[in-house]
Amino acid sequence: MSAPHRDGGAPQRTGGALDLDKLYAARLHAVRVRPYLATALFALHVVESRLTPTMAVDRHWRCYASPAFVARTPVAELAGVWVHEVSHLLRDHHGRGDRVVRERGLTGPAERLRINIAADCEINDDVFGDGLVRPEGVVLPGLLDLPDGELMEDYLWQFRLGPRTQDFAWLDCGSGADGLDREWDLGADGAHGLSEQERDAVRFRVAQAIVGRPGDAPAGWRRWAQEAFQPPQPWRQLLGSAIRSAVSGAGAGEDYSYGRPARRSVSVPGAVLPALRRRPPRVSVVVDTSGSVSDAELGSALREVAAIARAVGGRRDLVSVVSCDATAHGVHTLCRAEGIPLVGGGGTDLRAGFATALRSRPRPDVVVVLTDGQTPWPTARPACRTVVGLFARVGSRADSGVGSWREDDPEYVPDRPPEWARVVEIGSATAGR
Repeated sequence: MSAPHRDGGAPQRTGGALDLDKLYAARLHAVRVRPYLATALFALHVVESRLTPTMAVDRHWRCYASPAFVARTPVAELAGVWVHEVSHLLRDHHGRGDRVVRERGLTGPAERLRINIAADCEINDDVFGDGLVRPEGVVLPGLLDLPDGELMEDYLWQFRLGPRTQDFAWLDCGSGADGLDREWDLGADGAHGLSEQERDAVRFRVAQAIVGRPGDAPAGWRRWAQEAFQPPQPWRQLLGSAIRSAVSGAGAGEDYSYGRPARRSVSVPGAVLPALRRRPPRVSVVVDTSGSVSDAELGSALREVAAIARAVGGRRDLVSVVSCDATAHGVHTLCRAEGIPLVGGGGTDLRAGFATALRSRPRPDVVVVLTDGQTPWPTARPACRTVVGLFARVGSRADSGVGSWREDDPEYVPDRPPEWARVVEIGSATAGR
């Protein structure tokens, strides 16, 4: 984003009208060099503002432009400003800024300036070049002796306002960058704002464009696009909660023992009755290792195995792993996740994995299945609780009826897991039944 003035002074207040032709020409140039951002750039509604130092956005996707700033800034630089401002909105810097303020107890305009600077560092490290001119005065991580490639939240821990940031005091990308409303904002009820659903639709369209042609976008945008499809929402917490709920439910980890007689033995003279005792629950994890599961998903499965061990109190000896494609490949007790061999790569029939897990001794109290869902399921409810971690498929979820999960069969849509399973979509915020 360009500084208000080349000499660092206050922006000029001129009586000239906003040069929309120049501003729109700059936007068109931005679309030509960053075509994957076209949907977002054209979704912004321009509002003339003499209170805005340069250009700024609000959380409702309005772009406020200073006529004086537009008049003195070359079209090539304005294109960079367009991309910079829309990046704040696509990356939800206003929502993330609000969360940071709440979680860390930050108050005052100085902290919001820090958020703006940190958000700019996240954007500017790889957004320019390849046809997009870097505007004068942009904030770069290197200017603060910070590394490239990190997120706004990470940068916030690494600097404070001081001599190195005094040249950024003019910076104001608007409430769309840090979440703090400005005097020029039209607000939620103002004209030409996007609804929450419309904003989500824009983000999804941009993410689709980036995923469709990943070589055209910098690493930061590719990372963002993947998270837009599979947002870092609390699915791990949901999976952990589902497992803890299963292992703590009635019947899980319970068995009869003669170690301490039952209280009702007193009513049966001459007989010793066993008491129902709770022991640490055992978990068997069935990992789908078929050819349709990617290496990245198998790596995620190993991380989830370690998380499952933590969910049962850290007793790794109580967690076993069965790798399964069309057949089960043995039961392995968990010593460490890195040592579990995940064998497979063929077709998929997790019924074999269920059978192997349920035949193991000691018998598991909970079976956790990590799969992409391309499998037939057991017709009968297993004799223990079942949790299914379902690897999300972009645009092709089993419950949507849309899209294909099998390249050689465009009509194929896998069945949902059975009703008796608790389902959590891995990579999604949505827990199932």
